[in-house]
Amino acid sequence: MQRYFIESEQFGEQQVVITGDDARHIGKVMRSKPGDEFIVSDGVSREALVKIISIEPGEVEAEIVSQLEPAGEPWLQVTIAQSLPKGDKMETVIQKCTEIGAAAFLPFISERTVVQYDMKKEEKRIQRWRKIAKEAAEQAHRSTIPAVMASVSWKELLAALADFDLVCLCYEQEDGQGLRGALRPFVAGLETGNTYRIAVVVGPEGGFSEAEVTAAVEAGAASIGLGRRILRTETAAMAALTCIMYESGEMGGA
Repeated sequence: MQRYFIESEQFGEQQVVITGDDARHIGKVMRSKPGDEFIVSDGVSREALVKIISIEPGEVEAEIVSQLEPAGEPWLQVTIAQSLPKGDKMETVIQKCTEIGAAAFLPFISERTVVQYDMKKEEKRIQRWRKIAKEAAEQAHRSTIPAVMASVSWKELLAALADFDLVCLCYEQEDGQGLRGALRPFVAGLETGNTYRIAVVVGPEGGFSEAEVTAAVEAGAASIGLGRRILRTETAAMAALTCIMYESGEMGGA
């Protein structure tokens, strides 16, 4: 069933009002009509099954049929810290990692980042990425939209690592500890019911320099490998996140 995120103020006691792009999507793309049902969420605590009352250009009114319990979000909150890749690869990372269960995205500039950083384009780019995260969260039936933060420098990223309970730096030349070696002891020691934050730090197409790896480890990160194969930068984030979701019991099964 189709799902849309709306602002809290769009929720009434018995009705909701959908406006903007979502309203156009309901009317023109989905070709919905009065009587059709879909799910709305405020991305925080309210979720409901609603039925369309009326459809006007740019606005859809729907009555609340029933209140729903928000779908469970991953109990491990994983932030993907991604050095800005070339082209539209960041869009792929945000879309696919949102579907898998990422809680946030933190783009950064590292030594081998080749993307030309342009402050004038930053806001437009962030808005594009946030739109992608919203649409992916709706498609995946998430209860929250992952945060997409503004790009930071390598120095700012290192300072931010102190906010996480575990930091995994994906390093293709790491021949010692793998992701499982860092993750399993960490997960085993966690208390059920609490929230924990993990950062997965992924370098650009050229990877991290030895100096960057040393600085990250000194800042509290664990340098980890992702197997014997060299992964593309956009693949590394998805592979690491999937492994974390699996180890934490978020991929289904017992």
